[in-house]
Amino acid sequence: MDSASHQKILGYFIEEAKEHLETLEQGLMDLTSVVNDPEKINEMFRAAHSIKGGAAMLGYNSIQKTAHRLEDCFKILREQDVPVDRELENLFFKGYDTLHELLDQLEGPFGLQDEEAKNIVKAAEPDFGRLQDYLQKLVGSDTTLPGVEMPQIPQSVAPSPAETDFTVQVKAILKEMLQLFKKKSNAQNRKKIKDFCVKLAKLAPKEKGWQLLTNNAYKAISNPKFTYRTLAPIIIKEIKQGGDLIALGQGNSVEPSPDLKRLATAKVPQILIPIEPKEAAKTLKHTFNAKQISQLVQLLGVK
Repeated sequence: MDSASHQKILGYFIEEAKEHLETLEQGLMDLTSVVNDPEKINEMFRAAHSIKGGAAMLGYNSIQKTAHRLEDCFKILREQDVPVDRELENLFFKGYDTLHELLDQLEGPFGLQDEEAKNIVKAAEPDFGRLQDYLQKLVGSDTTLPGVEMPQIPQSVAPSPAETDFTVQVKAILKEMLQLFKKKSNAQNRKKIKDFCVKLAKLAPKEKGWQLLTNNAYKAISNPKFTYRTLAPIIIKEIKQGGDLIALGQGNSVEPSPDLKRLATAKVPQILIPIEPKEAAKTLKHTFNAKQISQLVQLLGVK
């Protein structure tokens, strides 16, 4: 997979993460009411969980660990009767601000540099410690809350004990697929990627949506007319999202998108064009030569 394809996958992650950040912000702004609404608390838990999973797959360990810390705290709100006050809200917002800052840096022109990420995480460690201590105080001294230490950022991150075996295996396979997408497109590499789709399907044989999703991914990869640039962002994103849903007990919500279905059934090569005009133009310039673009202009009636 070329640099443009990697940037496309990263772009998908950032856009998805922004949506999850919005969910977190809205929930924290009305935390007093939200703690009494199990579905809204679950939404916040899922938002942090999804950011954690996406960051882990792409290797952004600082984002993964920060989202994991928030996820653990939302789990406490979900499982314990916690009285909310101004101090708790402020501490949660500090954790949210740390995650937001990391994602802002990732989206910036220079990306998220390792040293910068370490400094942000280190600066946030005392605030997360205070949040954990304050939650302990609010639920009562007789209740033991799970400790979540803010670790140093390692090169490789061991799976969390809280993660299911399914989640761990899906992440491991997606990382392998991502590495193959970065290589040259040939019959041997495509077969390896298809084999991974089969392995993914076997992880949840009773989940009909998951079976349909992995089967569509298999069929799309089988068509040599589709480039890795077209395939990788859609397949990696959808399998990751589907895996998250199953891990959260929402397997019934898993299904392939219309884009993936088109790739799985198309008889001729297709490309997926972003809605944003500048990104659409980049995709067209990368796909077509000057003569073809001229023909497109004529067909569109552009003057």
